[in-house]
Amino acid sequence: MAIRIRHYVSFRSLITVGLVLLCSVSAVGLRQNLQEPRWITAWSTSQQGLGTMTVTNATVRMIARVTLPGEAIRVRFDNTFGTSPLKIGRAFVGHRARNEALVEGSNRQLLFGGSESVVVPVAGTVTSDSVAVPILAYEDIAVSLYIPEANVRPSQHGGALTTSYVSANGSGDVTTDEVPLMPGRASAADSPFTATTASMLWLKSIDVLNSSSTGAVVAIGDSITDGSCSTIDAHDRWLDWVGVRLALAGIPKAVLNEGIGGNTITRKDLRPPASSTPGLERLDRDVFSHYGVTHVILFEGTNDIRREASAEQVIAGMKHVIAQVKSRDLRIIGTTIIPRHNYPASGDNTGWDSNKTMTRRVVNEWIRTEADFDGVLDFDRAMRDPLNPDLNYPSFHCDGIHPNPRGYYEMAKTVNLDMLSNNR
Repeated sequence: MAIRIRHYVSFRSLITVGLVLLCSVSAVGLRQNLQEPRWITAWSTSQQGLGTMTVTNATVRMIARVTLPGEAIRVRFDNTFGTSPLKIGRAFVGHRARNEALVEGSNRQLLFGGSESVVVPVAGTVTSDSVAVPILAYEDIAVSLYIPEANVRPSQHGGALTTSYVSANGSGDVTTDEVPLMPGRASAADSPFTATTASMLWLKSIDVLNSSSTGAVVAIGDSITDGSCSTIDAHDRWLDWVGVRLALAGIPKAVLNEGIGGNTITRKDLRPPASSTPGLERLDRDVFSHYGVTHVILFEGTNDIRREASAEQVIAGMKHVIAQVKSRDLRIIGTTIIPRHNYPASGDNTGWDSNKTMTRRVVNEWIRTEADFDGVLDFDRAMRDPLNPDLNYPSFHCDGIHPNPRGYYEMAKTVNLDMLSNNR
């Protein structure tokens, strides 16, 4: 009996030791899978010029859809094109319920070095202190700014394709007004926000504190990335669809849109001249300044070609972008240039013709076969008409230049998500 007991005790001891070892290994595995929360940019846009509207002693409430969840938030404001320092009297951030209305009780004040007000220098940038606001992925965030001074023209992104809200000049600070959706306060007439805008005023980016994401993908591009011909407030640009695909695939990646309508890669000898800061010159501002970036998508070139750039010039510009991105140990994905229908020159628009189509073909062949990209998205093949590969498929475009929502969906469908999920 004693022997049996000893064996029994020994067996129990082995089980106990085994369980302890298993638990220890599991704990080690869990510790390895968990990571400390870190800041990752979950939404951004490109400021492209000085707005024509003026804000005087009023409040703007801007709406942005973040692409990652987080346990805290901080917000960046840029005054890139401002002609005078921007004074922000107060700033708040909350969860948007509908239109300009907020989820009741969600509005939280943003501070700047502990102060409720801040001055953003001309061509400068300011980031708020962090505030504990739990954020869901693909949730609309409302950022409210009180602008106390007179006749302030905003540095802005003009084609945001998202409706934001502005109170009347002279209406003062209504940053804390949640516009609750309840009987007696559900109509526009009851809201202090009496005007709307499709521009994004001063708001540059939103960071979230996240412990599960593998980083952020930034697309630097022109109007096709910006979303011309997509639907306002519908979030149906190609990059929006890519973000949804990543989320549904369980790939925790932020997706950032740094597209500007009419943007070029370079500016030298273009006719007409570049209408916005070229992609090569805005990498620091619009890509490298963001947090957690692992991948960059370059989708430009059509506007360089339209402005009489040669294939060699476009390729040289892309090589410079590739070199800058890779020097920071980031992955860079190239995209082929989609077809563009012939249009005669008009005014300062030099139009499009068969010679420019030939230039596009040369650049695309280089992108597919020679460029030092880490991957290629072949949007040319996704958009072109099988009966005439130099034209867009009729159901996929709105004007011979830009995809329509169906075309953007087709482009996004072709993206290999593995290109964006693998980090160095």
